[in-house]
Amino acid sequence: MANFIAVLEEAADRVTVALDALLPRSDGPETRVMEAMRYAALGPGKRIRPFLAIECGRLVNAEERSLLRCAAALECVHAYSLIHDDLPCMDDDDVRRGRATVHREYDEATAVLAGDALLTLAFEILAHPDTHGSAARRCELITRMSAASGARGMVGGQMIDMADDKSDWDIATITRMQRMKTGALISFATEVGPILSDCDAFVRRAFEGFAHDLGLAFQITDDLLDVEGSSQDTGKRTRKDDSQGKATFVGILGVEGARNQAERLIAQAKDHLDPFGERAKILRDAADYVLTRRG
Repeated sequence: MANFIAVLEEAADRVTVALDALLPRSDGPETRVMEAMRYAALGPGKRIRPFLAIECGRLVNAEERSLLRCAAALECVHAYSLIHDDLPCMDDDDVRRGRATVHREYDEATAVLAGDALLTLAFEILAHPDTHGSAARRCELITRMSAASGARGMVGGQMIDMADDKSDWDIATITRMQRMKTGALISFATEVGPILSDCDAFVRRAFEGFAHDLGLAFQITDDLLDVEGSSQDTGKRTRKDDSQGKATFVGILGVEGARNQAERLIAQAKDHLDPFGERAKILRDAADYVLTRRG
């Protein structure tokens, strides 16, 4: 696991350097929103989604420069989603990744605009010829990230999560919500490599299955961390799901049931990587890491 952590941190550092170069700077009157964008995107974080894009892409021999740009675009979308999730009209959080949330560090209006700008920057990055020489490949990246981020993906999942009455929710409803809210962007991360390179349908299905099970396991461990973790470990407020009336896997399955389900999903996720043999060891380690992470 120590070797995996080193690989994860190396990928995170590379993405941070790329984001530092890609995020706009200004000394004009719009400087405040650009500073807020950089505060959100360049702050501490594991950068799991960019890592998955890079590692899955390496398995199918995608070009490193292209993978890094896509990874940076992914992190822009993720950072935007966290800014908006933390707003008073959403989860109303004051701390994220051990620091003040963007609306607390700046103000609410700046946070909204910084999130908007990060989302649009992500598509600007994907659309640029530096991402791939083929306009068709760039269009496919944009199409797939749009679907993962929008009303049928992450945004739609957040909307479901904000429903007032969750009294009749069952495991199928919660699974659908989390596949959209958390899983969609993780799935896109594993699609980046196949889009950038020439992959057959068999390889795409393997990545699709891996992402599906990994994404659900990731959310279950997030639910467990909210119940069992500390704010020092997670870098954010814990034990908030129950107080806010949120429907979670832990709420339906219980702590042990949720942990067992996460373990089953991780085993399945690793099975999907069998076609890649030992070359997928880092991705298998990533799956194991999801079970043991503390933040």
